Amino acid sequence: MIFEGTADAYTRFMGRYSERLAARFADLAEVRPGQRALDVGCGAGALAAELTARLGADAVCAAEPSPPFVAAVRDRLPGVDVRQAAAEDLPFDDDYFDVTMAQLVVHFMADPEAGLREMARVTRPGGVVAACVWDDAGGRSPLALFWRAARDLDPSAGPRGARPGTFEGDLVARFGQAGLAGARAATLGVQVRHESFDEWWEPFTLGVGPLGGYLTSLGEQGAADLRERCRALAGDGPIEVNAAVWAVTARV
Repeated sequence: MIFEGTADAYTRFMGRYSERLAARFADLAEVRPGQRALDVGCGAGALAAELTARLGADAVCAAEPSPPFVAAVRDRLPGVDVRQAAAEDLPFDDDYFDVTMAQLVVHFMADPEAGLREMARVTRPGGVVAACVWDDAGGRSPLALFWRAARDLDPSAGPRGARPGTFEGDLVARFGQAGLAGARAATLGVQVRHESFDEWWEPFTLGVGPLGGYLTSLGEQGAADLRERCRALAGDGPIEVNAAVWAVTARV
């Protein structure tokens, strides 16, 4: 999936969660100085920035299908090799990276198993392939409260069916289907405090991703009704968001 909109809008929408997740995810993958790393589906650069801080720009590459995001990450992280590419067709040599990571990406891949196989291909023997996805099925996505309110007003709201990797055991199973034996599963948590309801709500209005498209489709009155339903559930603030991802690592 290619996200519409600007990298700045995406950062305001999801960066408040993904930037905190990046450090925990890099720890899980045992990223350390001296390695060469690839961020697959880098988006606005949350994980790429964490990898750059740990390894240096010349040791980090990134792949992203959305042209505006590619341009934004190149501006944000000078020296990082950022290429426009989908996970299923990575423009890198075999056995090139020590660690290849996909943060909050597998559930948006057109073919998750093909994307994971490509990640394994570009990773050296003994290197690490890692991926993580929000626990949507368990209601632990940072967007869970929004979709709960939306379904209170419209039972058909929200993504239909469980997306790849978003329920327990699915992501590790997909690693196995991609030929990555011995994959290990973990759960990583992210806690974010929003001081007011408006601070929590405003990024949803930026039109980013499926949620942004849904909110726009409601029209002015429908969006206002949903906003008030969210407020009824969340209160005026502070709002504590406790989110979690399913994370998997495997050695090639």
